[in-house]
Amino acid sequence: MPVVGMVGGGQLARMTHQAAIALGQTLRVLAASPQDPAARVTPDVVAGDPDDVEALRELARGCSAVTFDHEGVPQDVLASLEADGVPLHPAPSAQIHAQDKLVMRRRLSGLGLPVPPFTEVTSPDDVRGFGAEHGWPVVLKAVRGGYDGRGVWFLHEADDAVVADLLEAGTPLMAEGAVTMRRELAAQIARSPFGQAAVWPVVETVQVDGQCARVFSPAPGLSAARSAEAQGIALRVAEELGVTGLLTVELFECAPRSDSGAGIDTDGELVVNELAMRPHNSGHWTIEGARTSQFEQHLRAVLDYPLGSTAPTAPAVVMANVLGAAEAPSMSMDERLHHCMARFPGARVHLYAKGERPKRKIGHVTVLGDDMDEVRERAELAATWLATAEWTDGWSAHHGDLQEAAR
Repeated sequence: MPVVGMVGGGQLARMTHQAAIALGQTLRVLAASPQDPAARVTPDVVAGDPDDVEALRELARGCSAVTFDHEGVPQDVLASLEADGVPLHPAPSAQIHAQDKLVMRRRLSGLGLPVPPFTEVTSPDDVRGFGAEHGWPVVLKAVRGGYDGRGVWFLHEADDAVVADLLEAGTPLMAEGAVTMRRELAAQIARSPFGQAAVWPVVETVQVDGQCARVFSPAPGLSAARSAEAQGIALRVAEELGVTGLLTVELFECAPRSDSGAGIDTDGELVVNELAMRPHNSGHWTIEGARTSQFEQHLRAVLDYPLGSTAPTAPAVVMANVLGAAEAPSMSMDERLHHCMARFPGARVHLYAKGERPKRKIGHVTVLGDDMDEVRERAELAATWLATAEWTDGWSAHHGDLQEAAR
């Protein structure tokens, strides 16, 4: 049976390993530490950093495919592996669009796909000129790196000092027009080297302090036409860029510009925000909520297997991230898990074996049902309880409704 190499030992690799077990495959991971979430569960671990070409060569030896759980492998390292004949999924020519926001914006704009106005920033004057042309606020972004809200600065007026300090520190920058959003959406697909593609329902994502907190599938109130538009954008991006494996296109569903004139007037359009070519937080709901999870589908795709059904398993699915509390509770996670299971036996909990610290993603909870509001309430209560050991609705295990506990 095939061996798949995955660069990175985080929770995405951990959950990919779980899918590999069911398929009879081996997932070999490149992990920086034996305490990384994936390194704790898979027996086939190569120690090393993502910029160490020799460690990656060791990872790739004997693998049918090599893939990634992050975008942190430098392009020169990827080029060396590609020259060695290593089957990389996605290829470096596709991966660069998930690593470099300016490259991505230029390519998508050239394809006529919806992106906000943007420009490269090499001096504070570039930001001033962009703001004068497109209006304020201006979104300043690090071209490379940055995630979960990091590497993004909202400038409501020209701030030469911030721009100059970042450039002096060696941070490549770009500026974008700020769009007025109704909400954020994510369209996730898988594409095989053969060219087969499969799409999941478009989901709504809710961000808190710049990182994903909740995902609703399907996106509530999204019309069939708008859903098909989002899926079509993702399919076209995958084909044009030659993506193999998973692709998630993060989108803004925009609202008309406010009366104040702030922001870009997109009049309800969809606008591409980011790309990810790997398993993605917005797809965790698929483990229980779809016939084929994103993790199994990614393995199928990179190995050029026929892709699985993406049909949902319930009318409403909510995934809520367990984000570390400001102060870790004195109650152990195991005891919190007991209480969560007792109150919500239908909730599915995934813990990542990561130490607790503020706002860190340490797990997620998925709840399925028929009514989105009820499902959302349960998922949010469970996730907050696991993070804080507090029931935000005042529920008590000693006085709670036994009928609720039996649901």
